[in-house]
Amino acid sequence: MKNFTQMMKQAQELQGRMAEMQAEMEKTTCEGRAGGGMVVVTLNGKGEMAGVKIDPSLLKPEEGEILEDLISAAHGDAKTKADEAMKEKMQSITGGLPLPPGLKLF
Repeated sequence: MKNFTQMMKQAQELQGRMAEMQAEMEKTTCEGRAGGGMVVVTLNGKGEMAGVKIDPSLLKPEEGEILEDLISAAHGDAKTKADEAMKEKMQSITGGLPLPPGLKLF
């Protein structure tokens, strides 16, 4: 019974650290760039778009398709960085222990 109580205490501590990490990640931003920095997309730690910057030279009707591609590429770059930041935070909280597949803590 003592092991179970200890295990429950550890689970509660992990849950508390996860809540702190989630709050911290919401404040974290990641920038993705495309076209040599002509398009910059900013995401928060949850992967939600927080901003887009577009070089004025791309704001021409004939550049529409290129602009769309660059926004998509910059978003992908930012998303990769946000996912990597989340993964690093998660590893620091779990001590590098792998979590079961499909377990969503956030």
